[in-house]
Amino acid sequence: MAEDDGAQADRPRRPSRRRRRENAAGGRQHRHQVKVTAQEEARLLELAEAQGVTVPRLLVESAMAGERGETASERRALITELFAVHRAVAGVANNVNQITRKLHTTDELAAETSQVLRAARATMQRLDAVIDKLAMT
Repeated sequence: MAEDDGAQADRPRRPSRRRRRENAAGGRQHRHQVKVTAQEEARLLELAEAQGVTVPRLLVESAMAGERGETASERRALITELFAVHRAVAGVANNVNQITRKLHTTDELAAETSQVLRAARATMQRLDAVIDKLAMT
């Protein structure tokens, strides 16, 4: 049983979807109070909600983003999207391979060819959108 626990500890962890930041060893000793206008508060709440984080986490991540101009939460969301696109491309590639195999063995085009090609186009557009997001950061 103890061996299983050790094996699990060696596995890479998935990106967390926590709204709050992870606990820091020794705690956080410093605190800052920020006053904002009603418009600023509305914008902060909107941004925090869009990123799935709290306002304090948004402020800290934004300040620590530095020249990169993106928060850790935004980066995690882009990575998650890239993994999803990767899975979609792999699925489309598999379907194209199956269609090609059938074409080579029967000299007949599979009925689902147009559907697979539409899925391929949609996947490539999705990939382009993710690349555009990365290019803006």
